[in-house]
Amino acid sequence: MLLDQLQTDVHTSLKKGDRFRVDTLRFLISAVRNQGIAKYGNAWETSLTDADILDVIKKQVKTHKESVLAFDRANRPELADKEKKELDILSAFLPTELSDEDLKKMLTEVITTGDVSNFGLLMKSAMAKVGRQADGGRVAGILKQMISDK
Repeated sequence: MLLDQLQTDVHTSLKKGDRFRVDTLRFLISAVRNQGIAKYGNAWETSLTDADILDVIKKQVKTHKESVLAFDRANRPELADKEKKELDILSAFLPTELSDEDLKKMLTEVITTGDVSNFGLLMKSAMAKVGRQADGGRVAGILKQMISDK
């Protein structure tokens, strides 16, 4: 389970003396625990799935990306660098995303079988097909581009 992997990584990082990584992973585990308690109550440890943990990681990654942009705009490179390091640590736990070419192949199938005039339904079927292999914003952007090119 992914939670076990996170906890093992914390112990390994503690032994190596990598305090920054330990703090980042502990914060992530805390967020996972909070999400688990909110969703499943006291039985969160047995009910929590890897999909739930990936959702928390994706949310954390999104937050760190937004922070990097905000710190860059505010001309705070030291804080942006810290956020980038945390982002790198968190991103290592996410599955690899589909390449643009593979995503376009999947979306071509969705477009040919769906109603091009209803973007919402197309997006719904696209996300059902793609699943967790690509970010929704990226899927929407490529899907819009493919529809406009037709």
